[in-house]
Amino acid sequence: MKRRIILFLAVAGATLGCYAQDKADYTPEIHGTLRGKYEYETQDGEGRFEVRTARVSVSGKVIPEVEYKAEIDLCDEGEIKMLDAYTRLKPWKNFQFTIGQMRVPFTIDAHRSPDKQYFANRSFIAKQVGNIRDVGAMVGYDFQAGIPMRVEAGLFNGSGLTNQKDYWTKGINFSAKAQLFFTKALTLTLSAQKIKPDSITVMMYDGGLTWKRAGFLAEAEYLFKTYAHDAYKNVHAVDVFTSYDIPVKKSLIKKVSPLVRYDFMTDHSNGKRNTAGILTTNDYQRHRVTAGATVSLSKPFQTDIRLNFEKYFYRHDGIPKTSERDKVVIEFMTHF
Repeated sequence: MKRRIILFLAVAGATLGCYAQDKADYTPEIHGTLRGKYEYETQDGEGRFEVRTARVSVSGKVIPEVEYKAEIDLCDEGEIKMLDAYTRLKPWKNFQFTIGQMRVPFTIDAHRSPDKQYFANRSFIAKQVGNIRDVGAMVGYDFQAGIPMRVEAGLFNGSGLTNQKDYWTKGINFSAKAQLFFTKALTLTLSAQKIKPDSITVMMYDGGLTWKRAGFLAEAEYLFKTYAHDAYKNVHAVDVFTSYDIPVKKSLIKKVSPLVRYDFMTDHSNGKRNTAGILTTNDYQRHRVTAGATVSLSKPFQTDIRLNFEKYFYRHDGIPKTSERDKVVIEFMTHF
């Protein structure tokens, strides 16, 4: 009788486990980010309305250990782009393997999605110098080594988002990133990346500190970019900003966050040769100071109004691009 009871309990436990697994909710989640803005250039007296982002994503689980995500932007600077398209395996609690198209593990600011940005326009590091999305495979692991750490590393084609069908290569790009969580408030991020946009290898190294406590956030990031065979001079880029959250009670407005940023970059080449077979300057050296405030109508990074003023400083021989001049920006961001 005792054996029968034990056998019954074992079978019942297994049956309940299977039933619970069958009843698990694997309904896909749909998310999106919309960013509409108005920009006014103070020097030229010209303005424009723009839909900067119209992202829609579908994500979920097939089984507890297998996740997926597909994300498309219907208006990325006027173009439709497939951004994320990957499968992620989590066979163990602290380990994950991702294969597909994704943001590579590199930098701090470039890794933020549009709804998580603090300013209406991205930093030079996030937009020009370290902005990479590619197709490949990546592993991630969380562990303790005296302090909590997260390490991510991956191998990637170097083909970018659209050049996959007939792309074959004998070389592989790589990217690696480590986050060290010294305290709940202080995080050190270090990363390195190799890319080959054309025939010239480019190495990038990035490091930054993030301090966040009691509504106050301060972050400093530095990126160094070097080109093989001295094909182009080394590039340096810096991004430093602070933000402070002020809660607002009994109002449509939930929070107001004054913020200020300084970023800088030296002359920069995207690593692609011109018709003469040499690398040229795609972005001229400049400094920028951005000041403003973010007004949150709901939870932070859900319904935000971003008000910014950007002041640019160029050398006498610097040639500003049309959208890289002094301007006032008001942006409405909605994430759902």
